[in-house]
Amino acid sequence: MTNRMEKLLEALRVEPGRKIDLRNDYDPGYIDEFPSKEDAGASLEDGIRELSGHQDMLYAQNTYALLINLQAMDAAGKDSTIKHVMSGVNPQGVQVTSFKVPSTEELDHDYLWRNFKALPNRGGIGIFNRSYYEEVLVVRVHPEFLDRQQLPPHLKDKDIWSRRYEEINNFEKYLTGNGIVVLKFFLNVSRDVQKKRFLERVDQPEKNWKFSGADILERRHWDAYMSSYEEMFTRTSTPHAPWYIIPADHKWFTRYAVVSIINHTLESLHLAYPTVSREEKKALLAAKEIMEKEDETSGKKSRRRKAKKKSGAG
Repeated sequence: MTNRMEKLLEALRVEPGRKIDLRNDYDPGYIDEFPSKEDAGASLEDGIRELSGHQDMLYAQNTYALLINLQAMDAAGKDSTIKHVMSGVNPQGVQVTSFKVPSTEELDHDYLWRNFKALPNRGGIGIFNRSYYEEVLVVRVHPEFLDRQQLPPHLKDKDIWSRRYEEINNFEKYLTGNGIVVLKFFLNVSRDVQKKRFLERVDQPEKNWKFSGADILERRHWDAYMSSYEEMFTRTSTPHAPWYIIPADHKWFTRYAVVSIINHTLESLHLAYPTVSREEKKALLAAKEIMEKEDETSGKKSRRRKAKKKSGAG
């Protein structure tokens, strides 16, 4: 691991059990040693190409799967991060699931049910654009949402959040114990930059569709969300599924950091293309010989046809 990668991981990873203060411990404008977007461009392109190679081996090996959880406040850049970071991979091996307000069917099940259904296959990369962590974030900030979850009254007590942290940790431990690697990214945008991006969505017609009045209402709960995130990081950043707090005021750095951490994680799996047995190798060589004879036979027939045609023309 390079010194730059070590520094990046140290700066962005939430150590298990560490109590943090988002507003003081993590700078949304952090850009490591890059002075500008242009300076980071080549590193980002290299990272995207590297990810393409890792994904190809992940798919071919068909042993591990990678689950990426993306959480953020509105306008932090989740969609654009997915678009750019995954721009070089084979779409066949990637599945993106955006979890919105639970449907009636989903509310008739436990809160993890819809996430189980969307888990990636072995060899695949699954991206949760928002995830089961909404259950200890938006539902905690708006506890009235619990009323729609049809829980028995005695389970909607003061201990519900502690139970959910434990349930989520157990869920992720189960996933990693079955070969599904869990990566968790929080795109940390500042309140000022969020405001700037909201105003751009209002002022630029091609971005109007991205803006909703509900975004402003949620912005009023900023401090409550920050407090919920802080406790969530402390309670759910584990050795098997750590959280990474990604600076999101500069989208180009967000993309670089995310692709770098994904590549580092996949590299640590020591992925390799499958090898074949001696018998399978013999079968491959036999098939090659048959195909080469086909080419040779086809070539002889073609030459005979040409000679015959030329003779007839004479």
